[in-house]
Amino acid sequence: MKHLLILFSSILYVLHINAQEITPIHSTEAEQDKEAIIEYRNSYAHSQKTVITTQPTGNLRTMAEWEEVQSICITWTSYKSILAQIVEEAQTECEVLILCDNAATAQSELLGYGVSLTNVTFVADDYNSIWMRDYGGNTVYKDYVDSLILVDWIYNRSRPDDNTAPEAIGNYKGIPVYEMSQSGTDLVHTGGNFMADGFGTGFSSLLVDEENGSGGAYNLTIKTPAEVDQLMSDWMGIDTYVKMTTLPFDDIHHIDMHMKLLDEETLLVGEFPIGVSDGPQIEMNIQYIQDNYVSVFGTPYKIVRIPMVPSTSGGYPNGTWSGAYYRTYANNLIVNNKVLVPTYREEYDSIGLRILRESMPGYEVIGIDCDNSGANIIGSGGAIHCITKAIGVEDPLLISHQELPNTANTTVPYSVEALIMHRSGISDATLYYKTDFAGTYTAVSMANSSTDTWTADIPAQPAGTRVYYYIQANANSGKSQVRPMPAPEGYFHFLVDGAAEVIDDDIELGRVFPNPSSGLTCIEINNSNEFNGQLKVYDVLGKEIETIHTGKFIGNSRKYFLDVTDYSSGAYQIVLVTEDSVRSAGLMVK
Repeated sequence: MKHLLILFSSILYVLHINAQEITPIHSTEAEQDKEAIIEYRNSYAHSQKTVITTQPTGNLRTMAEWEEVQSICITWTSYKSILAQIVEEAQTECEVLILCDNAATAQSELLGYGVSLTNVTFVADDYNSIWMRDYGGNTVYKDYVDSLILVDWIYNRSRPDDNTAPEAIGNYKGIPVYEMSQSGTDLVHTGGNFMADGFGTGFSSLLVDEENGSGGAYNLTIKTPAEVDQLMSDWMGIDTYVKMTTLPFDDIHHIDMHMKLLDEETLLVGEFPIGVSDGPQIEMNIQYIQDNYVSVFGTPYKIVRIPMVPSTSGGYPNGTWSGAYYRTYANNLIVNNKVLVPTYREEYDSIGLRILRESMPGYEVIGIDCDNSGANIIGSGGAIHCITKAIGVEDPLLISHQELPNTANTTVPYSVEALIMHRSGISDATLYYKTDFAGTYTAVSMANSSTDTWTADIPAQPAGTRVYYYIQANANSGKSQVRPMPAPEGYFHFLVDGAAEVIDDDIELGRVFPNPSSGLTCIEINNSNEFNGQLKVYDVLGKEIETIHTGKFIGNSRKYFLDVTDYSSGAYQIVLVTEDSVRSAGLMVK
């Protein structure tokens, strides 16, 4: 009913909204004008300069999105019916800080949408656009869990008022803002093209290198990719920086339009139909991550796939702003115990929301329509994540734990280990577990086995048991926290399947797609153990055309890629040769 009220009330504002000039997420033609760029670059030196422009010191840690937040920041401008729904849902979890040009007007309009002003703060200041994610400050902690600061980059648009928004918000909140805007330490970057795991690993597309290199429009100094990496380490504690190839059909090259970290080891990844739009490049990027990086736990990232949504006519993004919109569920917002998700059409939404609920048990997953005629924000290039930015709490109690995997073990207790940190120290920690979903949790005291590491055991269980558990910790200061944050409604879980481990030495040459192909082609290899071999391409006469891979093939499913753009049309064979077998699959090039 509350959403119906907001949607009904929004009708009253439609004419007003439509009358406003909506600034899209991408640069407008006027903003790309040479004089506009020069004026914008000159503005870096003319802000209020209550910011700090020297590098922060201490052991720096950039917050992950699933950590506890004190505020969600938005800008009260276009698409107000969507903003109103965000305010309504987020205000039960934290403060909602609204940047606006007139507080009284913004309050009146928000009330007009049927939303209360509980836990809502209004900050009057200038702005240019709604895209708070891209220009908002980034939460960083000194000494891992101590002093809170905001680190601000140069926004990659000629929007000087947006660029100073972190300064206005930092001043209001009393949070120091460290600004990377001076020659030598200037960094052009955007929040939609960055995510972090909370332990020094960051992810972006190669856009960040391009915009700080010789072709950048807004950077004061030219930097190599290594120098970009060093700045991210020096200012934000990002010591492992995963940078992926930009997608051919995503014009803004922001990774939050197709992927998201759900926790320290799980990547939510948008999935197109085989061979369609950005699907092949996304698959290459995920394979690049899997081949070159591991999670903070030292294990490969888990991949959760979620469908990308086509237009009503079945189209997908084609690299033009007049083509199909980039309808994605990855552009969601985690705000403490809730996940706010952009929705589009029920036939796809039911699948997308189900995948998120299964992947994040206990979180309240809430859909917000971003594709209706009155508030079609996805048509401007973004959704929920793009228009929000979190500020972490002043006093974080950090709990990190790798969920136990399914196991065949029915005799030895299951050891649970967690990293737990607070600036005052940890007084005690407790593991809660149960084996009946409707049952009650049993408490087990955790032992401080080493610095910041706490452990406890869950008793061995019979085959067929599913174990649910969570971790709770208390700091010496009295601060308390749980992980997952929605616990006890939220939980980690694993299955005791009781089956002896089976080592399958079969090697499968899997799907070759798209097939027929005229460009980038994906080849799946499925194998449970490492092996040595060669993956090659032959034509119909048996002539070797290309070697795709030779040497070691890593265990588990992997994808290898072949570009047939310059191949002649016709039939080819993909051949996998191992020490004792040969497998092949056909490929048609059109």
